[in-house]
Amino acid sequence: MRSYIVLIRHGITEGIQRRWFYGWTDLPLVEEGYEQLQQFKREGAYPELPADTKYYTTGFLRTNQTLEALFGDVPFTEIHDLKEINFGDWECQTFDQLAAKEGGKEWLENADGTFVFPNGESMNGYKERIWRGDSELVGYHRLQELAHRHSGKDAVSVLVCHGGTIAATMVNWFPGAKENFWDWTPIVGMGYIVYFENGEPASFEELTCESAKGKTWRKSQ
Repeated sequence: MRSYIVLIRHGITEGIQRRWFYGWTDLPLVEEGYEQLQQFKREGAYPELPADTKYYTTGFLRTNQTLEALFGDVPFTEIHDLKEINFGDWECQTFDQLAAKEGGKEWLENADGTFVFPNGESMNGYKERIWRGDSELVGYHRLQELAHRHSGKDAVSVLVCHGGTIAATMVNWFPGAKENFWDWTPIVGMGYIVYFENGEPASFEELTCESAKGKTWRKSQ
């Protein structure tokens, strides 16, 4: 029996097109987002999944819509602790706009993750929340493993979430495997397959396809 969780970043939104910092603003996918996801799917970016795969999202439009675009009208569970960081009053603004704000210099110079976005959260608080959500996800996945212990069939879960969520999760599960948090952030529509052994993350591989090669996490195209 193989046991694995597939982590997928949602598709393109207006916020990605405009290079906004946004987390809790509930933006839908744009048409380009649907088109790119379908292109990735046609190119085999996502693994073939068993019929009893368990699906999870963070409950935002962009994650729910990405799940449906890739896998159809499947039942899923929302894990709200795995939402993107909350930028509070600073949502939906560009880097230059944030840097020019009162408090922008403090944000730029904050290296220890303690800066709290006004009416939002800090990076440290965000990571702690994500790791709480990771524990919930792994708990669900272990139940999936138990259900397969006699059949020998693969135990598979899929989480459609956010770039920052995936980065924070991979830092948590594979500390030191990449240089920093940002190196873990996949481009939209991509992510990782994380393989489990004895109920714990043991190894991973990156999702990829031909049209995704050469792109960076900062750009949608």
